[in-house]
Amino acid sequence: MSAGEQQGSGKSAAFFDVDGTLAKTTIVHFYIYFRKRRMSPIIGKAWEMLFLIKCVYYLVLDKINRSRLNIVFYRSYRGMNAAYVRGLAGDCHHDVFLPRLFREAPDCVAAHREAGRPVVFVTGSIDFIMAPVVEAFHATDMLARTLVEENGSFTGALDGPPVGDEEKARLMRHYAAEHDIDLSASYAFGDSIADLPMLETVGHPQVVNPDRTLESVARSRGWPIHRWTTSTETDGNRR
Repeated sequence: MSAGEQQGSGKSAAFFDVDGTLAKTTIVHFYIYFRKRRMSPIIGKAWEMLFLIKCVYYLVLDKINRSRLNIVFYRSYRGMNAAYVRGLAGDCHHDVFLPRLFREAPDCVAAHREAGRPVVFVTGSIDFIMAPVVEAFHATDMLARTLVEENGSFTGALDGPPVGDEEKARLMRHYAAEHDIDLSASYAFGDSIADLPMLETVGHPQVVNPDRTLESVARSRGWPIHRWTTSTETDGNRR
C-alpha cells in the first residue's frame, strides 16, 4: 500500500525514526553504557576499546542490511540481568541520549503535536530504552521491539522482526489502518537509507542529516533535507 492509496482516509500523523534522526545516537551507545556500569573505570575503558574493534564488523553489516545488524547485535544482551538493565533506562536517557540530542528535534516534534498530529516513534532501538524518550517528547505512540526474557535474563532475541527497512513501513501502514491515519497527508523523518521505505510510505518525507545514499535519493526526489546539530557541535562552531 502506497501513501497515495490512503489519500483522504483520515487525519495526518508524524512518524519519527529516533537514533540518528532525533539524536546522534546508535544502538551501540546504549549497549556500551549498560555493560560498563558495573565495571571499574580502567576495566570499562579497556573493555570498550576491545568492543569498538568488534564494531567494525557491525559497521560493515549495517551497510549491507540494517535489519540483519539488529538481529546480530542484540545477541550481545544474552545473559544480562533484565531487571538490572531495565532499571538503568532512565539513567541511560540522561547520560547517553540527552547529550546527543539534536537541538532542533524538540521544537520539530512539538510543532507536529501542536498541529494536532499524533507523533509516533518508529525505532530499531529497544522499547524500554526508548520509553524515557517517548515520555520526554510527549509522543503518542512507539513502534519498537523488546528483548525476550527467560529466567530473569535476556536471551538476546527480539520479540519480533527487527524494526528496520521494510518492517518500519509495514508497521506504519498497520498503525495507520488501526488509527485512521491518512499516510498521504502524513510526515516521516529519517536519516539513513535504511529509512527509505518509511519515508516512501508518507506524502511528506523529511530527511535529517542523511547518509550519502539517502541524500542522493532525497535530492533527486526534491525531499526537504534538514541539518540538525547537537549543543556540543553548535558550541564547537562558535569557537
